Amino acid sequence: MATRIRLKRMGARGKPFYRIGVFDAHAPRDGAELEIIGTYEPHAEKVQDKAILKRDRVIHWLDRGALPTETVRNILKNSGIHT
Repeated sequence: MATRIRLKRMGARGKPFYRIGVFDAHAPRDGAELEIIGTYEPHAEKVQDKAILKRDRVIHWLDRGALPTETVRNILKNSGIHT
């Protein structure tokens, strides 16, 4: 099964936040995920509060061959997890 690490939109209209999750590559954007591995809040006041990741689980899924989307790749890079 091909897996992707991508964002799932949550929150109210105009105030989005996102869950970073591992999805089957064919699942819809807001569909069921295999595992939630973090959150991303673009409107957070502090930079360090924007992305909260379970670092060990992110590395686990990357080692298993999960491919991050371009946006998630940038979030991981800014968090110090090089992909």
